[in-house]
Amino acid sequence: MRIHTAEIRWVVGVSELCKWLHEQLEQLPLVEFPFALNRLPRNGIYFFYETGENWGHGDNRPRIVRVGTHKDGNFRSRIAEHFLFDESKMNFNSLKPAPHERSIFRKNIGRALLKKREDEYLQTWEIDFTSREKRVKLGHLRDIQKEKELETKITEILRLNFSFRFIELNVQAQRMGAKGLESSLIGTLAHCKLCRPSNTWLGSHSPKEEIRKSGLWQVQHLKSQPINEKDKKTILEAIRRM
Repeated sequence: MRIHTAEIRWVVGVSELCKWLHEQLEQLPLVEFPFALNRLPRNGIYFFYETGENWGHGDNRPRIVRVGTHKDGNFRSRIAEHFLFDESKMNFNSLKPAPHERSIFRKNIGRALLKKREDEYLQTWEIDFTSREKRVKLGHLRDIQKEKELETKITEILRLNFSFRFIELNVQAQRMGAKGLESSLIGTLAHCKLCRPSNTWLGSHSPKEEIRKSGLWQVQHLKSQPINEKDKKTILEAIRRM
């Protein structure tokens, strides 16, 4: 009985942390496409929101559906890859990687779209074509026209349905890895029992069980411990600097 009570308290505690995180981040501007890349920091953590996806803490505020970061100096390039700022990257072929190979966010959206359609091309989409060796060896399996149509749809979905907020954090070790703030943020959201995806959420069609169950467009750090008091202080300081 004591264990059960402790588990309930932990669940409630995580839900309160999730609510706190959402509320604190709402102090920051919401960035929607189109936007200027040079207005973004060079280092930080971003929080994506998705049209139609609301939190579970009392009203219809938007819920965070993805948390992400990057290696030193690459914040702008990561965001640019997600939203495909460089549309010349659509001029790929069987020997060149498609945009989703540079953005796991795009790849996950494509997975869900293909699974929703029960499209057998999902098997090819799952292959990692980032290396030239793999492209030369298995490039014959690719349907480039289908990929371009799918990439166009992914770009449309991201630009129309997704927005984001961010905090600036310059120390990579503070952001990334199992001990970084990113993992604790994801753990907070994933463990919250109140923030659940809507009945029409595209991610519910994902072949990735982790995405379907968590309601988040990612598979890493879902089991991480939630944010602690030190993390909360770091978040608040980053928000104040903004």
